[in-house]
Amino acid sequence: MINNNRSSYLILIIITIVLGVLSRKIDGITTFFGDVLYAVMIYFGMRFLFLNYSQRRVLLVALFFCFCIELQQLYRANWILEIRRTSIGHYVLGQGFLWSDLGFYTIGVLIAFSFDSFLVKTQNTNLK
Repeated sequence: MINNNRSSYLILIIITIVLGVLSRKIDGITTFFGDVLYAVMIYFGMRFLFLNYSQRRVLLVALFFCFCIELQQLYRANWILEIRRTSIGHYVLGQGFLWSDLGFYTIGVLIAFSFDSFLVKTQNTNLK
């Protein structure tokens, strides 16, 4: 599936978004699952944007981005609180800082990196 092109990563992003939205709608799925999926989506989004970067570099960029999103939640100015009260602002920027989210983001980025590495390795093996 992954042939190192943007369309493959776009498909993975869309699948991840659908799973993330469903995780919020289905009772019994813990909220941290959505946080993990958010980080998975960010990793695939960074692979989409920075296709020529190494996977390890994308891992670091994605993790940095996720951490920045979480840390910005410590900023409580009225204008950003208003943005966070909108649906899109809530999904993109979150609501409140949680240390545990940093762990969930790390897990999500590592899962996506591992999945991506497996698919790329499998593809490279099939091309030989």
